[in-house]
Amino acid sequence: MRKIPNNGNLKMTKVAYPLGLFICLFIYVAYIKWHWASATQAFFSITEVASGARRGHQAHSAPGTAAHGHEVFYGIMFDAGSTGTRVHIFQFNRQPGETPTLTHETFKALKPGLSAYADDVEKSTSGIQELLDVAKQDVPFDFWKATPLVLKATAGLRLLPGEKAQKLLQKVKEVFKASPFLVGDDCVSIMNGTDEGVSAWITVNFLTGSLKTPGRSSVGMLDLGGGSTQITFLPRVEDTLQTSPPGYLTSLQMFNRTYKLYSYSYLGLGLMSARLAILGGIEGKPAEDGKELVSPCLSPGFTGEWEHAEITYRISGQKAAVNLHELCASRVSEILRNKVHRTEEVKDVDFYAFSYYYDLAANVGLIDAEKGGSLVVGDFDIAAKYVCRTAETRLQGNPFLCMDLTYISLLLQEFGFPENKVLKLTRKINNVETSWALGAIFHYIDSLSRQKSPAL
Repeated sequence: MRKIPNNGNLKMTKVAYPLGLFICLFIYVAYIKWHWASATQAFFSITEVASGARRGHQAHSAPGTAAHGHEVFYGIMFDAGSTGTRVHIFQFNRQPGETPTLTHETFKALKPGLSAYADDVEKSTSGIQELLDVAKQDVPFDFWKATPLVLKATAGLRLLPGEKAQKLLQKVKEVFKASPFLVGDDCVSIMNGTDEGVSAWITVNFLTGSLKTPGRSSVGMLDLGGGSTQITFLPRVEDTLQTSPPGYLTSLQMFNRTYKLYSYSYLGLGLMSARLAILGGIEGKPAEDGKELVSPCLSPGFTGEWEHAEITYRISGQKAAVNLHELCASRVSEILRNKVHRTEEVKDVDFYAFSYYYDLAANVGLIDAEKGGSLVVGDFDIAAKYVCRTAETRLQGNPFLCMDLTYISLLLQEFGFPENKVLKLTRKINNVETSWALGAIFHYIDSLSRQKSPAL
C-alpha cells in the first residue's frame, strides 16, 4: 500500500529550520551587543576614574578604595540658616599620603528657613526630602552608604525656644535616618558662633592651601553677620595665648595636627543688632509706646521705618546735627566700649573678611562687586567720612550707610587692626564659595577617619 505523505510534519520542518536559524542569529547579535556594551562601559569607567576628579565629574570606583592611585569620597552638608536651607554636596579626591582636594561642589537652596516650621514640624520634611533627592542624584549609588550626611543650624534655630528647636531637629533626624546615607547620632545640631568661625577658618585655609602645606602661614578670618561677628586666627605669638580671656581659645584637630585657634563670636555685634543698639533700641522689644528712635548716625532730614527681627521701628535723624560723622563715631564708640578684646598679633596675620564687610565695601566702590579685592582698614574710615558728609544729598539711597561704615571702621580698630592693615575681601577662592559648610563637613569627615583609624 502506498503511504500518504504527512503534510503536517513537512510544514513543521519547513517552519522549524528558519525559526531556529533566526533564534541563533538573534542570540549571536545580542551577545555581540552585550560584549561591546560591557567593553565600552569598562573603558569609560576606567577613563572616568582616571580623569573624573580633574574634570569635576563623579568617579565610580568603590568607596574607600584607591582607583588608579587616588581615592574619591563625598560629603553632604545641610546649612539650615534663618532665611533658608541649603544643601552642599562635596566631592573630594585624595592621593595616597596627601591632603584631600575638593574636585566638585553641587548646591541648592530652598526658602523659608527651618525655623518657619516651628509650629508645624511635619511641614519641614518635604523641603528636606527634596534636597536629599538632589544629593541622591549627585552622589553615585555605590557611595551612598559611605557618604556622611550632616545638618548644622545657625541663627534661626538659635533664636527659637529650646523645645521648638529640638522638635524640628528631631524631625530632620528622622528623615535623615530613613535616607541611604551615612547618618551618625550627631548628624543634626545647632552650631554655636565659635563653631561657625572655626569652620569658616578651615574653609579659607583649606582653599588657600595653608592646611595642605605644613609650616605655611595660615590666614585669619573675619565674618560680619546680622546678629553676630566672628574673628578666628592661628596665634604664632605666645603672648596671645597667655593673655587671651577664657573662652577665646579653642583646639582643633585636622590632618593629624592640633591647632590652638583664637576664635570668638560676639553675639549682638552683628551689623543689624549693632544698628538697633546705635538707634537706642533693645533686641526683641518694640520701642516703648511706639516712640521714634532718633540717631545722630542718620541724616538730620531723614524719617522712616525699619524692620528688624519682625519688629518695625520708627526712626529719624537727629535735628540740627552739624558734623554727622563725628557725632556718629561718638555714639558707635559708646556701643563698642569694653565689648571687644583687642589682640596685638592681628596686625601681623593675613586676614580675609566676608559677609557685610564685603557688601558694604562693594556698595561704596572700595572693591569690585563681583570679583572682590583688597583694601586697607583705613579705607572704611575714609568712606564713612565721605558718606556721612554727603548724607543729606542722598536721601533716596541707603539711610544706614553712614552708620554702617562708621561701625565697621571702629569695630576693626577695636579688634586691633591698624589703618594700614590690608584685608582681602572675597566670596570665592579658586572659584569655590567661602562658606563655613565646606570646613564643617571636612572636619566631620576627618574626625570619622580618626575614629576608624586612630593610628593614621
